[in-house]
Order: sequence, then structure tokens, then C-alpha cells
Amino acid sequence: MNYWELFFGFLTVGLFSFGGAYAAIPLIRDVVLAYGWLTDEVLTDMIAISESTPGPIMVNLATYIGSSQAGILGGAIATFAVVLPAFFIILLIMILMKKMMGNPYVQAILRGLKPCVAGIIIAMGCYMIMKNCITPLNSDNADLWPIFMTVILAAVYFGPRKLMKKKMSPILLIVVSAVLGVGVYGI
Repeated sequence: MNYWELFFGFLTVGLFSFGGAYAAIPLIRDVVLAYGWLTDEVLTDMIAISESTPGPIMVNLATYIGSSQAGILGGAIATFAVVLPAFFIILLIMILMKKMMGNPYVQAILRGLKPCVAGIIIAMGCYMIMKNCITPLNSDNADLWPIFMTVILAAVYFGPRKLMKKKMSPILLIVVSAVLGVGVYGI
């Protein structure tokens, strides 16, 4: 394993991922598949695990992929590379924030990026649902459980908002997801 490949691969992810970890998943997927570090199926599993564990998803993914490819040092290099650009960008933003936030062009750019990021997140979610509907062992058989589970999770998330005017706890949603996953695939 070349440590430089690991560093530059995740530095690319850190530099060009705008909008948070969910928006970065397609970029992470492209980098990981381009270098052949993981298969698409293993990456999908790692995204689910990274979301369920404490910490930012991008950092969790970088740490896992780096350590699986080059040991503890590889995990440290990948993690360092993925957070390095954000560290410097946040420092720069903090210095220029008062000046820039009043600028109407900056406001227009940020308003334009919001729907783009939302679209990327929705597209990746749809991709993951459809990818998981086809069983890897026999591509002729469709597995409709991921769609069923998504519908249940959407009902659990949006139901309390409509009925009780309360927000759903993300922790409860993760627990419901885990129970559904064990119930559907573990039994």
C-alpha cells in the first residue's frame, strides 16, 4: 500500500466535499473504487456502520479504509488527510466571516448550494436503496426489504412531526434502523 495514494485520495475527498459527509459519500465512493480499496458492497456496509458509530461519517470512513489498507498508520494518514482541508478552510472562514457574510454574492452562492447538496444527498440515498434491492448472490432476485425498511423509517421519522408536532430523535431512528436490520436480515 502506498501511503501517498491514501493521503492524496482522502485529501481529495476533504478538499472537494462540500455540504457535509452525506454529500461527500459519492466522492468517497469514487475515490475508494478508483484505487480498488474496497468493493461497492463493503463500502455500503461501512457507510452504514460509520453512520451508527460516534463521530463524523467521513472521519470514520477514512479511518476504517486507511486502517484496513495500511494498518494503524494508514488509518492515521487517511484521517489526517480528510480533515486537513476543513481545518484550514474553517480557519480562513473565521478570519473573513464578518466581511463575507454581508456580501450579497456570497449569500447567493450559499443559497444556490443548498439545493445542490440536498439533491446529492437524495440521489445517493436512492442509489443505496436501489443497490441494496438487488441481492449480490443472485442478481435475478430483487430484495424489496430495503424499500420496505425505508418506508417504515420515513413513517417513524415524519409521523411524530405531523401528529405530535415533535421532532424525532436521531438516536431513536438509529435504534429503529438497527432493530429492523436485525429483524429482517439477522433472523
